[in-house]
Amino acid sequence: MATLFEGFTLCGLVQTQSASDSAIQGIELDGDSDHAVVTDSTRAVTLYKVSDQKPLGSWTVKQGQLLTCPAVFNFQTNEYVVVSDNKVIRVWKEEDLHLDKAFKATVSADVWRVHSAPGGEPVVLFQRGAVRLLDSLLSAPQQPIEDILSEEEKEVIRWSTNIVAEKQHFVLFTTEQKGEHFLYVQRLNPNTLQKYRLEREDSRAPPLSFSASLRDKHINLLYLYPNGCVYQSVVAVQGPVGLEGVQALPRSLRLRLPVGEGELGAASAVALDEAHVAVVGMPHPSARTGKDFLCIWNTNFQTLQADKEMVGRICGQVWCYLGKLFVPHGKALSVIPYECQKSSLASALGKLRHPGIAVSKSSVAIPSWNTLLHGDQPQGPTKIVDSRKSKLRRKSQSAPALTVDQVLELIKTGPVEEVRREVEALVSRGDAQDLQLSVGRLACQLVARSQVETAFYAPGALARLVKTQCLCHSMCPDLLLLALEHKDYFLCQLCLQLFPDIPEVVTCACLKTFIGVPDDDVEMVSLEPDSVSFMEGLVAAGARGGQQNGFSPALFEEDSCDPHHQPKPPQHQDKKNPTLQLEVCPVGLRKAVLLNEVLQTPYSDNLLVPHLKDLNAPQVISIQEIIDWVCLLLDAHFTVLVMAPDAKGLLSNLQSFVKSQVKLFSELGKIEGSLQELHKMKPSKDISQYSIEVIELF
Repeated sequence: MATLFEGFTLCGLVQTQSASDSAIQGIELDGDSDHAVVTDSTRAVTLYKVSDQKPLGSWTVKQGQLLTCPAVFNFQTNEYVVVSDNKVIRVWKEEDLHLDKAFKATVSADVWRVHSAPGGEPVVLFQRGAVRLLDSLLSAPQQPIEDILSEEEKEVIRWSTNIVAEKQHFVLFTTEQKGEHFLYVQRLNPNTLQKYRLEREDSRAPPLSFSASLRDKHINLLYLYPNGCVYQSVVAVQGPVGLEGVQALPRSLRLRLPVGEGELGAASAVALDEAHVAVVGMPHPSARTGKDFLCIWNTNFQTLQADKEMVGRICGQVWCYLGKLFVPHGKALSVIPYECQKSSLASALGKLRHPGIAVSKSSVAIPSWNTLLHGDQPQGPTKIVDSRKSKLRRKSQSAPALTVDQVLELIKTGPVEEVRREVEALVSRGDAQDLQLSVGRLACQLVARSQVETAFYAPGALARLVKTQCLCHSMCPDLLLLALEHKDYFLCQLCLQLFPDIPEVVTCACLKTFIGVPDDDVEMVSLEPDSVSFMEGLVAAGARGGQQNGFSPALFEEDSCDPHHQPKPPQHQDKKNPTLQLEVCPVGLRKAVLLNEVLQTPYSDNLLVPHLKDLNAPQVISIQEIIDWVCLLLDAHFTVLVMAPDAKGLLSNLQSFVKSQVKLFSELGKIEGSLQELHKMKPSKDISQYSIEVIELF
């Protein structure tokens, strides 16, 4: 799940004459995370305080001079560095007023970029591919600079960045040569250079943008093509050193953007985390053409998570720093905060229910014929009226309300009752969007402390978070297992009812626990009232007897499809034949409620069968209620059930039921031909207002 918050304008932009040129060369952060260094396309470098949108300083070169690469901040010396006219490196401090009076040095070759990152010394990348540390270069500015790229072969740099990882410094840059694209990885200390060839698209179109990030000791290169394909290539930080020649760089398709009939022009993609990508300059899938959007996509599930229309001309640029996206568009540079949460299928597909909406699962425990034949869905959701919410809101007005971060800190050390009270207050006053962003963090923090401190467990707070219906299993995977560990069956029931993405292994863990718990241990447990009432009615209906779904054991025994079957005398049927005895619920009421919740949980056959094999024979024999589960259990334990003496009664009942269904299907098959003939017959034209027509079927 991802969210784009309301943005603001950091500064205005000077319009360029060419539509293909950008008004900004680059944006960098300095030592203060609230400061942004903006280099325009011509002569000026401006330092802004982002939160106030105020300029703190501005420096320009003389008329006739040009800034040819973005300014950066030297984190080791707290100075700014920029290059003018390709060869003049200028260094100055924030208190300096004029660039002309600052330090400058002229080098012997054209500079492509100066790169700087916390924890590393600034590096200078030259246009012909050579790399120098800034200090060593300034100590001898006229030192000879070698050519890594061949000028005769017309290989030119298109993009570059640097990464500091595990005390290693990397400079990455891509080049283009005769339609081919390459990635160079320059390691410093020791100096090694590796060259990789990027796979070529069928259209031979060049990539529109590149971005690089470091995750799990690997450098992840993300690049976007005009056809909307976003690829990722991975280079190991501790990879092989000293390989000669050009290595093939494998890639994987991370995202295929809907670009419509044409191709993307000015667009850019940047990775936000391992599952989310921000893309600027693309059309919205459901908006009319001619509009450009900033979008956040989930690469795991290929879903659009957030979007915002960007007014004005897009130059295909986006920078990402500390939860903020910097996007130049039209006449403004906008700053748009964002937030990405842990990826889950339910949230990616928008399946998390909104607060205040509930669906009663007990009302669909036994499907109707319409559900079985046509897949009809239960009636729409009904709104919950929570009278306690208004009372709690009135009480909270007398005391200052805690923020989400303050509640998270309280959870780390606070007592159970205080945690429950503050969590409930926070949930009661939050709106739908706020809850989507905060509930997962609160639940994970509660579960983490419960796992570390065995004496701490907050069932009330956890239940309140689950009831918001903004939580799913993927967002807090340990919650349901923690509830099982603490025998919190009410919380287990809530999770089974409201979580749409419970894995089959967890479902089986719940099943084993519920089957194994003694009836006496759960009879005093408070469960959801509607589900208990439903089960009471179901048990009462079973005790009254009668036919269900057109099947009566007595009718079957009297009219069996087995040609060798001999009906038993009526006076012995009720006493001797177990198939004629009305079945009673084999477990207690509340235990039946819990088992019913498990049986209604969504599952996949292929994923469920391996975990069902972990059940023992007595546990398997206890489950007879749902046909689908019985089939899966038979698949998983066929040999065990055939050999186990205790399973004889179960298999006999299953055989009787299957025979009844075969007989019913056979009888329906006999009239199928007749029903088809009715459709073929032409209605008589000579029919008055009232008539009786005899149709003979052969």
